[in-house]
Amino acid sequence: MDGQPDLSDRVVVVTGGNSGIGRAAAVELARMGATVVIGARDPVKGAEAVTEIRRRAGTERAEALPLDLASTRSIRAFATEVQARHDRLDVLVNNAGAILSERRLTEDGFEATFGVNHLGHFLLTTLLLDRLRASAPSRIVNVASVAHRFCRGFPFADPQFERRRYRPAPAYNQSKLANVLFTMELARRLAGTAVTANCVHPGGVRTGFGSAEDTRGLERAIMVIARPFLLSPEQGARTVVYAAASAELEGVTGQYLVRCRQHTPSRAARDPDAARRLWELSERLLAGVPSS
Repeated sequence: MDGQPDLSDRVVVVTGGNSGIGRAAAVELARMGATVVIGARDPVKGAEAVTEIRRRAGTERAEALPLDLASTRSIRAFATEVQARHDRLDVLVNNAGAILSERRLTEDGFEATFGVNHLGHFLLTTLLLDRLRASAPSRIVNVASVAHRFCRGFPFADPQFERRRYRPAPAYNQSKLANVLFTMELARRLAGTAVTANCVHPGGVRTGFGSAEDTRGLERAIMVIARPFLLSPEQGARTVVYAAASAELEGVTGQYLVRCRQHTPSRAARDPDAARRLWELSERLLAGVPSS
């Protein structure tokens, strides 16, 4: 990124900001002067991350709020608290994610990989859209993955593995395809509002992702074997920070970014009908969950 942007009057929200890519991105954005709000499922880890972000960035403008993307109740409370504490929102980084060895359900009964990686961020984004619009020009950054290329198309007939045998990799891959499709439809719907939406592939990064509490067997072995060859969280965060802050991306929307450059996502990810159908499916699924 050419030069360091001045974000001293900006408010940035980063989900999963207590570790890995999210924390590294939060440090860099705080160094640029932004007020950074991280969402963390574990309050203790959130507080520890804030201490480190403040120390490394040399600023007190960082805070943590509880956020469990497997709970619509928690997501709604987080969105409400962010808006109560801050009268503007300039950047939303949807970073948190999971890969699970076994099929699990969220608090609201959704398959957890789809529920956390897509539905949770879909709900959070829609809850914060009015504040993003009021703060425009503003940005939404969705952390996707090259893994979306391994999914030939989004499985609308069985998105939550209710009829298919659950397998970790296909579940993760389709959730990452959902991230890209969501970005494309979001960009289309926000055209002309000065709110941009882009997604990024951060690279294979050495983080707590795929931890022992979430993966086992073959999936866990792959994570352990691959670890020495992966990028550091700081390296992985570069494209996230670029999408969130670079002047080069002012007004740029609907893009898939890899190593701070625009790339073409898979054919399945460029299907506008699939993007629209996924949005409508997400709305229907979330409409079935009580909002209180």
